[in-house]
Amino acid sequence: MATGYSFLHRHILGIEQFSREDISHILSTADSFKEISARPIKKVPTLRGHTIINLFFEPSTRTRLSFEIAAKRMSADTFNIAASTSSTTKGETLIDTARNISAMHPDIIIIRHSYSGAPHLLSRYVKAAVINAGDGAHEHPSQGLLDLMTVLEHKGRLDGLKIAIIGDISHSRVAHSDIIGFTRMGSEVHVYGPSTLVPKGIDQLGAVVASSLEDAVRDADVVMTLRIQRERQNDPLLPSLREYAQRFGISREILALARPDAVVMHPGPVNRGVELNPDVADGPQSVILDQVTNGVAVRMALLYLVMGNS
Repeated sequence: MATGYSFLHRHILGIEQFSREDISHILSTADSFKEISARPIKKVPTLRGHTIINLFFEPSTRTRLSFEIAAKRMSADTFNIAASTSSTTKGETLIDTARNISAMHPDIIIIRHSYSGAPHLLSRYVKAAVINAGDGAHEHPSQGLLDLMTVLEHKGRLDGLKIAIIGDISHSRVAHSDIIGFTRMGSEVHVYGPSTLVPKGIDQLGAVVASSLEDAVRDADVVMTLRIQRERQNDPLLPSLREYAQRFGISREILALARPDAVVMHPGPVNRGVELNPDVADGPQSVILDQVTNGVAVRMALLYLVMGNS
């Protein structure tokens, strides 16, 4: 990191806002926090006295729990609001919800929403720092960062790697964050999936659209698969999951086309036997659980960094 560098971001709305220096600093900070989770007493006083609200309008297991664990390990006070228990069920708008929450003086609001741009809108109406935990099909910055951290740990570098991303590219906010993040750090991202699920113009983000599954995976350093997000599709864009598994799923035979030391990744939840064969998901090249572990460290780093700019 160059002398004189400062992290200047008050909100975390997308990886698109980060420079290479920003990403390197976040990953370095996350690495320094990771050992806290391995201690017998997993708590430091870094954010004592600060209030963090998890505002989740979509279901989540890993992301919400990971942010909550990250906050509590740094001694912050955390509160969870789900869509089913919020006043939006009574007709309250997101802006009014934001204004009411802001009146209680939280320090950080972490939001997941089905609409792209919801965190950006929220950030205009609250004094708290806002962290995007996934907005529609737009971005999922903390997932993208933990993916970068996981690859860096296993490969020792990001520059010059071939990253293969297979699956529902159109509806995946993870894909969009990963394409931006990995290309910004010097990797080459190849994407492949059903033609109905690979959007036109994805190459403008820096991705290479592969002509076949074999072409995408061949000589890859990282093979990442994505869940088919039927909840974001108005009409079925696939004949069946069985056909998808046959044509786009990663088997041991397909994985053999990648580099011998390639790692297998998935943002979760995994549909076993669809995106990944069980023997691949649980195989020696899988680093899926490492992604989960690194998620806590990355989110600790983000909470720490935005509080430094609040």
